[in-house]
Amino acid sequence: MSRKRLTQVFPFLLPLRRWQRKKLFYYRMQKDGRRYAKKIADGLLPCVVFETSIPMLNENSGFDMQYQINKVHNLKLAARTIDRVLIEPGETFSFWQLVRWADREEKYKNGLNLVDGRIVPSYGGGLCMLSDTLFWMFLHTPLTIVERHGHAVKSFPGASEDLPCGTDATVGEGWLDLKVRNDTDNTFQVEIRFDDTHIHGRILSQNPVDAEYSVFNSSVSYQRKGERIYQTASVCRAERNRNTGRKEEKELYVNQCEIAYRLPDGVRIEEGGV
Repeated sequence: MSRKRLTQVFPFLLPLRRWQRKKLFYYRMQKDGRRYAKKIADGLLPCVVFETSIPMLNENSGFDMQYQINKVHNLKLAARTIDRVLIEPGETFSFWQLVRWADREEKYKNGLNLVDGRIVPSYGGGLCMLSDTLFWMFLHTPLTIVERHGHAVKSFPGASEDLPCGTDATVGEGWLDLKVRNDTDNTFQVEIRFDDTHIHGRILSQNPVDAEYSVFNSSVSYQRKGERIYQTASVCRAERNRNTGRKEEKELYVNQCEIAYRLPDGVRIEEGGV
């Protein structure tokens, strides 16, 4: 049995712990020597690097759909701080540097969050859908991934099963961030829009990008350990030069997470022991 954290034994200490973590979190970013992207442009850059659309409402959560509606409210508040941000050469994009004060004027609503291994309604829940979307877009650019964290547990199927496994990115203020750095001489821009059903994202650039990217799984496997099932996915990327046609493929990382919902019939699950 794992040892309980102090805040689990004494829950009244949790607000103080969160305050402490956030203060240290942003203090470290002030001192880390990075130049963070904060400039919001009035217009859009001319070149489209990548675009995507993802359904926002997930009927597979097993919870009241009101939490999904609340999530959309939260996503729109957070996206206001990111939409049209420029990532200039040498700058680092940080999710929390931009979203930090998104609820200052209009408050978040209760959405679904993973807390201590369980999905529970909590203030500001659902923002991971925005970080998921951003990470998926960043994977299709020459930007350098500096910090990304996968979800430890996948509690229910995603709203869209078209994306490769393991291409998510969870965030938690004070603990987990999503960061990418612009090591090129080109300027990039993030655009986020919404319609009634989907979140739409684009990465734009000042100058054309010579490469195009595709992200895929070279392998996905499932293993049972005790009473839990884990998914292991190899996330790969193919890069093709638009001018020469030359194509290169490489593995970016291996993602592992617990699957806490019933897998479809026919999925092979290896026995992995205790």
